[in-house]
Amino acid sequence: MSYALSAALQAAVHARLSGDPALGALTGGHVHDAPPAGKLPPLYVLIGPERVRDRSDASGPGAEHDLTVTVAGEDGSFRAAKEAAAAVSAALLDPPLALDAGRLLHLSFRRARADRGPKGRGRRIDLTFRARVAPE
Repeated sequence: MSYALSAALQAAVHARLSGDPALGALTGGHVHDAPPAGKLPPLYVLIGPERVRDRSDASGPGAEHDLTVTVAGEDGSFRAAKEAAAAVSAALLDPPLALDAGRLLHLSFRRARADRGPKGRGRRIDLTFRARVAPE
């Protein structure tokens, strides 16, 4: 397998998160696939880096994507970021994502890391999800 379905997976993740009403209420609809330009919103979601491995087997070609979704904000507490992170998980894990190309075989939550920004300012939560995809 190749990196061929990466764009379709990212588009599906972005569409799901951008269209989720609960996440939109928490972030003001700030869901990005590149860091926002200018002044940062108080709380936003960034679809970030991914690592992809070939997972082809006897049943056919496939790839495994470890995709990071970041919730970041300038708020002094983690509460708002954690609520938004929970909304990200809920939005991505149910119902299954539909891809424009290929098919999603499995999507699961792998891990999260919550951290403070530089000099203790701001908050950041990196959520990692594992997606397994295959061509149609």
